[in-house]
Amino acid sequence: MLVVEDDPVIGSELVEALAGHGYEAALATTGEEAVEKALSAAPDLVLLDLGLPDVDGVSLCRRLRGAVPYTVIVVLTARTQEFEVVVALDAGADDYLTKPFRLTELLARLRAHLRRQTVSPEQRSVSVGLLRLDLPARRAYVSGSEVALRPKEFDLLAALVRRAGEVVTREQLMEEVWDANWFGPTKTLDVHVFALRRKLTEEGEDPRRISTLRGRGYRYETEL
Repeated sequence: MLVVEDDPVIGSELVEALAGHGYEAALATTGEEAVEKALSAAPDLVLLDLGLPDVDGVSLCRRLRGAVPYTVIVVLTARTQEFEVVVALDAGADDYLTKPFRLTELLARLRAHLRRQTVSPEQRSVSVGLLRLDLPARRAYVSGSEVALRPKEFDLLAALVRRAGEVVTREQLMEEVWDANWFGPTKTLDVHVFALRRKLTEEGEDPRRISTLRGRGYRYETEL
């Protein structure tokens, strides 16, 4: 795990708190150091403070997503920076926490994210249309070409494809893909659906595969 926090005291305290709960975490206090450590260690998860004084947090998020495409990125933001959340999610973040946050809430989010990165090997792949999901490997293919998906994008796509042809409510998706104790707005779901449609379409799949049912949720269509 990588903690990106410009204040070395706060960052060290967070790293120490995480270590006390069994997590191995490293600290980066600048954007360049964060990218360097992410490239060298490929952490399972990055905690990224958006309020860095030396670099734009959203731009850094985008750089980290490019450097470690399969790492979970959780951004930390102050209440006055809430407008940045949607931008950060669109830049590659998977989740966010609003400061001040409780350590118990942070730990619950980390457990949920890291747990969902693991899929039991006995699960088979699933296919709909041009799409095939390799669940144990957490990889998606359209017509044989791999689609680069972020961890939460894969989780969301898998949740829809496993129940292809059925309506999956917004509440079900938020609970399954994010957390049963999700505290934030559901706008993050819409951002991720938009990203999925774009990426699948770029690889040749029909954008109508993921249909929106207003006021209810989404459905992955088996027939078009």
